[in-house]
Amino acid sequence: MEGRIALVTGAAGGIGGAVARLLAERGVVVAAVDRDAGRLEQAVRQMTDKGLSVVAVPADVSDSRLVDQAVDDVEERLGPVSLLVNAAGVLRLGEVRGYSDEDWRDTFAVNVNGVFHVSRAVVDRMVARRCGAMVTVSSNAASTPRAGMAAYAASKAATTMFTKSLGLEVARYGIRCNVVAPGSTDTAILHSMWRDESDRRATLEGRPEAYRVGIPLGKLATPEDVAEAVVFLLSDNAGHITLHDLTVDGGAGLGA
Repeated sequence: MEGRIALVTGAAGGIGGAVARLLAERGVVVAAVDRDAGRLEQAVRQMTDKGLSVVAVPADVSDSRLVDQAVDDVEERLGPVSLLVNAAGVLRLGEVRGYSDEDWRDTFAVNVNGVFHVSRAVVDRMVARRCGAMVTVSSNAASTPRAGMAAYAASKAATTMFTKSLGLEVARYGIRCNVVAPGSTDTAILHSMWRDESDRRATLEGRPEAYRVGIPLGKLATPEDVAEAVVFLLSDNAGHITLHDLTVDGGAGLGA
């Protein structure tokens, strides 16, 4: 993978940051995209201080105009993007009856529209070059219903099927499109769901009243666990894999 150009969204966050770092450690030049410019600069500085080739590209993926400008800028500065990771995501908790219109719109603006905007901009360029690989970071909630997470689950189900459908369209150009579906991962988003230690235990051990079975492996995923799966699917080792949904959840979805 050395010398290739990758664009990674959500790169200031746990999973996106881990993906950007792992790719850079493999010799990839990484364009790190996030709407939080301050956190992004800090994350990128930590990587460049270690000699890694990572460039900060602040952009809000929910705005297609900004996405197109960002992709143009990346290709002008770094070269043709051959690897894409859609890792930007937001979570709004609550039962459907209590969701605000804003909660629903914000969730889909990033988790679905953002994936569409970035994928369209990058994959269109890949088609002209007849090569490339992309991975969308979805969730096991895309296939396992979760109370209090309807907007998130629906958005991840939508982006999963979007990625597979896109992959079907561009397979004839040699472009591979896959999905990685994490479960509970040790990130700030997961911590925001916990009120106290009992919530952490419930994540691991299950909560029957919420129809959650816990994590059979008995531990949370780390961002690096998910990043390893993403980088594998981007690599030539996965050269005959496309339209695939790889679940990384310690068995929490019972293989669904």
